[in-house]
Amino acid sequence: MRAAWFERQGEAAEVLQVGQVASPDPAAGEVRVRLTVSGVTPGDVKKRQSWLDAPMAFPRIVPHSDGAGRIDAVGAGVDPARVGSRVWVFGAQSYRPFGTAAEATVVPSAQAVDLPEAVGDSLGACLGIPGITAHRAVFGDGEVRGTRVLVHGVLGAVGSLAAQLATWGGATVIGTVRRASDVPRVEPGTAAHLVALDQHDPVEVIRGLAPGGVHRVVEVALASNVDLDAAVIAPDAVIAAYATSTPRTPIPFWPLLFANATLRLLGSDDFPQQAKVAAAADLTSAAADGALHVRTAPTLPLEDIAAAHRAVESGARNGRVLLHLS
Repeated sequence: MRAAWFERQGEAAEVLQVGQVASPDPAAGEVRVRLTVSGVTPGDVKKRQSWLDAPMAFPRIVPHSDGAGRIDAVGAGVDPARVGSRVWVFGAQSYRPFGTAAEATVVPSAQAVDLPEAVGDSLGACLGIPGITAHRAVFGDGEVRGTRVLVHGVLGAVGSLAAQLATWGGATVIGTVRRASDVPRVEPGTAAHLVALDQHDPVEVIRGLAPGGVHRVVEVALASNVDLDAAVIAPDAVIAAYATSTPRTPIPFWPLLFANATLRLLGSDDFPQQAKVAAAADLTSAAADGALHVRTAPTLPLEDIAAAHRAVESGARNGRVLLHLS
């Protein structure tokens, strides 16, 4: 079968190869998924780049953790009735060498989640790392019904899904974008309110929308936004951060302390397995309810994987980057 892989880290065009490999067989507790779509995330790119000097975890890596397709084989202990099921896949290359940049992959059965017929493969392939991170950021500290949730970066993969999940969960969502010119690019229904961070006094604007403060913050750029966050949170708020703009991030300690704020840091590969499974169930339900939409860029063939990685690296992409495999 066809697959892409790298055996050393470096520039996409220099290290990514595409060729024939043996089709993997599922071990006990695993399923094999014949993939139609593979989703590319910044995490996939960083592993290939040796981000933060992280070494190769395996001699050969078939990249990408997210995808969608149909189960065509199961290992011992898995219900044979799963064969033929449409599924979306998460964590395929999380602490494993063989991801979704291939015509088939194997994953533990719980990481191949049944796709409702109304949900397309492309949406399914967008739910993995961004969706589970978004779910943990929104629901990691309990339900949000009746609360006010501030989601930074709603044009991003995680931010967009976080805003939609919080809305689905019954929260009033205030979403931010960097510039006022970005506001028209946000899909309708993503957030109840939109705030551009380059406008005059965004703190005052957010406070006007949430006079008592916001109860949760989903944070993509902690170093850049933490002073704003400290100024708009309600007492006992949670700031859930999955990224920052500087490796060593100072925080306004006393304002956060006087608010009795909680700072939750999110590393998606290392969430508890039960949290990932719960997130997968909610993401599937929200997608089936029509509550989730993801803008995707034109889908590329597997042979163009280097171009797909470059698009993610540059940020010059009009939506999530996907590879088609069928």
